Amino acid sequence: MNQQHGALLALAHVVEPGDHHMGRLVDQFGAQAVVERIRAGAVPDRRIEGMQARLARFERTEALDALEPAQARLIFRDDVEWPSQLDDLGPARPYVLWIIGSASLRLAALRSVAVVGARASTHYGDRVAREWCGQLSDQGWCVVSGGAYGIDAAAHLGVLSAGGVTACILASGVDVAYPRAHASLFARIADTGLLVSESPIGTQARRQRFLTRNRIIAALTRGTVVIEAALRSGTTSTANAAHALNRPVLAVPGSVESPLSAGCHQLIREQQAVIATDWRDIPELLGGEDVISVEGTGPVSRPTDGLTSTQRLVLDAVPLRAWATLEELIYASGLSARELLASLGVLCAEGFVTQEGNSWRAARV
Repeated sequence: MNQQHGALLALAHVVEPGDHHMGRLVDQFGAQAVVERIRAGAVPDRRIEGMQARLARFERTEALDALEPAQARLIFRDDVEWPSQLDDLGPARPYVLWIIGSASLRLAALRSVAVVGARASTHYGDRVAREWCGQLSDQGWCVVSGGAYGIDAAAHLGVLSAGGVTACILASGVDVAYPRAHASLFARIADTGLLVSESPIGTQARRQRFLTRNRIIAALTRGTVVIEAALRSGTTSTANAAHALNRPVLAVPGSVESPLSAGCHQLIREQQAVIATDWRDIPELLGGEDVISVEGTGPVSRPTDGLTSTQRLVLDAVPLRAWATLEELIYASGLSARELLASLGVLCAEGFVTQEGNSWRAARV
């Protein structure tokens, strides 16, 4: 780990997520300089004592050692897997992300949609979330949500039932199941999708971090779909964050007598959201109508569509859960070393494969 990454990791332990003031200092002076200013008490911030206390307790070795037991990895701002759309958050963008899951966050986010809604959802809302997210998953979309009760859980389950990829953005550490009743759901998501957090391993969920993580859900995706939301809820805060980022927002209407649809109706009335009455409205607005047929039988765009046949052959030969040497890949693919290295260079640059020394491992696409 280089010094820049070490400083960003320290800041992720020290600074509250979404802090614009500290983010601007990092953009102006660099992460290493800001860490030293915090240590010296030279940051004009009323929370400096708390940040100094956190910094004094931070141990880089402990933070890195915690990754393996949690089966987690780190993604830094300059890594290939970092989704560049998070940089639209400006000073409020995360310093680092903790990830559990073999899928590639950057590739999954290329064709992703946020689906959020009320925790105390109705049967109507749950059914819409499950069915729509299952259909979107069948069409190659990654559904992003927050893992909460209600609409969030229904959205994740709709994708899992379709065998697709879903990403759960947590307000706790990636190893902390919150709510606890969703521990099995999070395990299922990690098997085929992604658990994502900007909070260190072991961090318990806090009320404010539910609101700050909503900006990540909004920024990571092409657009946000709201299925049931009360007025002034955390769900509408995600929609507001998406609107501020000029991301499309869609809202599903409900009964005029239901307070759980009042937030959706307000978003539509104030023209902050487009009404959605069918799952096909989502890819149409977000730019995926060219790969969607009305009957759902048309061709589906995949991240690997741009690869050559040789590159696909190499990608098939690279294992997901283990590192493979060049000799092992020559045996597995039947290609020459020259052909392999040429294709591996492209696959690494595009984020399909990661390299560590003279070994390679694939990301799920």
